[in-house]
Amino acid sequence: MKVEQISIFLENKSGRLAEVSAVLANSGVNIRALSLADTSDFGILRLIVNDTEKAKQVLKDNSFTVGKTEVVAVEVADKPGGLAGILEVIKDSKINVEYMYAMIHKSAGNAIIVFRFDESEKAIEAMRKAGIKILKGDEVYSL
Repeated sequence: MKVEQISIFLENKSGRLAEVSAVLANSGVNIRALSLADTSDFGILRLIVNDTEKAKQVLKDNSFTVGKTEVVAVEVADKPGGLAGILEVIKDSKINVEYMYAMIHKSAGNAIIVFRFDESEKAIEAMRKAGIKILKGDEVYSL
């Protein structure tokens, strides 16, 4: 029940983000979700794409430093309190959220929240018990 995510390390200079986007576009890779975090020297671009292996390879072929990690994607009603309910389950289970980002799935009327936990399996089990819908990779890649 995990989703593959790629992380690209970028120098913090003009045009690098555009280069990543162009490389992926020219290879027919579609970005499904993204998050960008930066420091003064570099940034970390986290992407969920429709073809993880292809994206990873074409980026490496274009001299980008790329890693792959597993994250957990959950579906929640797009309404006030949706996130709070999930975070309450995580808090009660004493699990740490390392980072997270979200996207809206308009046709379904739901939000999708992507989490990186310190204990993913424990988080998945706690959320399952609480009735939280955990998405499979294929469900996220095909959005």
